[in-house]
Amino acid sequence: MKNIKTKNILILFAFLAMFSCADSFIDVASPDENSEDFFNTEQDYQDALVAAYDYLQATSQQFQVGEIASDNTLAGGESATDTPGIQEIDDMIHTPSNDILRNIWTWNYTGVNRANYIMEFQDKIDFPNKTSVLAQARFLRAFYYFELVKWFGDVPLAIDKRIQFGDQFNIDRAPKADVYALIEQDLIFAAANLPYTQSQTGRITKGAAQALLGKAYLYQDKFSEAATVLEDVIANGPYELLSTAEAPLMWENDHENNIESVFEIQYSDVDGGSYDCFPCLEGNYAVGFNGVRGYEGPVFDFGYSFNVPTQDVVDAFEDGDIRLGYSILDIKQWIADHPGASYNEDAGYEQTGYYNRKYIARLGDANRPDAALTNPNNTRAIRFADVLLMAAEALNRGGISDARAQDYLNRVRRRAFGDTLHDVTSTGSNLTNAIYKERRVELVGEGHRFFDLVRTGRAAQVIPGFQAGKNELFPIPIEEIELSGNRWEQNPGY
Repeated sequence: MKNIKTKNILILFAFLAMFSCADSFIDVASPDENSEDFFNTEQDYQDALVAAYDYLQATSQQFQVGEIASDNTLAGGESATDTPGIQEIDDMIHTPSNDILRNIWTWNYTGVNRANYIMEFQDKIDFPNKTSVLAQARFLRAFYYFELVKWFGDVPLAIDKRIQFGDQFNIDRAPKADVYALIEQDLIFAAANLPYTQSQTGRITKGAAQALLGKAYLYQDKFSEAATVLEDVIANGPYELLSTAEAPLMWENDHENNIESVFEIQYSDVDGGSYDCFPCLEGNYAVGFNGVRGYEGPVFDFGYSFNVPTQDVVDAFEDGDIRLGYSILDIKQWIADHPGASYNEDAGYEQTGYYNRKYIARLGDANRPDAALTNPNNTRAIRFADVLLMAAEALNRGGISDARAQDYLNRVRRRAFGDTLHDVTSTGSNLTNAIYKERRVELVGEGHRFFDLVRTGRAAQVIPGFQAGKNELFPIPIEEIELSGNRWEQNPGY
């Protein structure tokens, strides 16, 4: 990670103890460290924690694909066969053999295993910063499980122990209510034992834990619980919206980890990487894939034209909303405004003329060894604007206070328009719809739209090809079901 460096010694931690041999004639000392004997110093726990953080960087793809699955963007790319897994999800024709979905499953479970490795040995020794290490590990476990339950519903649940080879024959898919229960417990512990501000950029904070807890409550329609924790973040956390003047800059690399950032996943262009191992990358490769195909000119770097916004989402912005300009790049207008800039307008698939400006490659990074893989753009996983809108939704849908819901909603709108003339004064279901609309335009390009539509029951009405009763969840990868000895049932419709 950009400020939390991964130790090479950890790359085999997840499965070092997978096999053992009883035959004495091959019972020889291994040159590799035994995972059962690892935790002997505080540094060992800190190194294992860094390894658990490391798989946050693999989530850049699922934020991108979460956007493509919605009505906000199209898959794009070079052709209809460019990265078939993404094209299938865009068209809602994905199957259990989709390689992108298996990546999401595998990478998040790797993160779970790394966090559980720490929890498995949490009582081995004591040291001064132990509670902080455990709190961060439990947040990370909650984050990875939250992603898994969002995408797949009921999933195998391991608590304070790794899932090792052979366990898949004895572990069932747990009801999502049980998964959410663990997520809640982990985040409550993390929030109670972490500060609002960490000394090292990128470390989990109290605010991040509270915000993710509020989000987990909201996904379960626990509106009262969500409102309580989210309003606590709003009242007591160190966060604030950037000003109307500052807002267009928040997506630039020199404005990362700003006062609006509640939980930001760190990336770097320092270590390079290759197409052979996307989880090994320190750079945000989804950003490179979002860029303009064949682009030459100022500010932006070239890209592979994936994740292109639709005309429908452009039209969702009201007149005078400054967010349109810094959220979505109109490439033809950009070219007209910047003489000498150019792009290949005849290349690419499903090109709309629009690009995800929030997560698009900028000039100035190291570009090694491949500019598409080494982008240092952080992922703003939870912003304060998201917290305000989640709180507004919980207050309104929970019948708690439309007045406070209006206040939080209008704080976001006043930043967007620079005045109070666009304040929302409606109540009840009209206010609910106003909050939904605001979430779309405020968070466009950030990977939330598909899951917002699903959890509020609106997906079948707006996502082309979406089948109610099926596409609310994605299929369990067929390889994982086969590895379980066909113990796990597939999600409905697949």
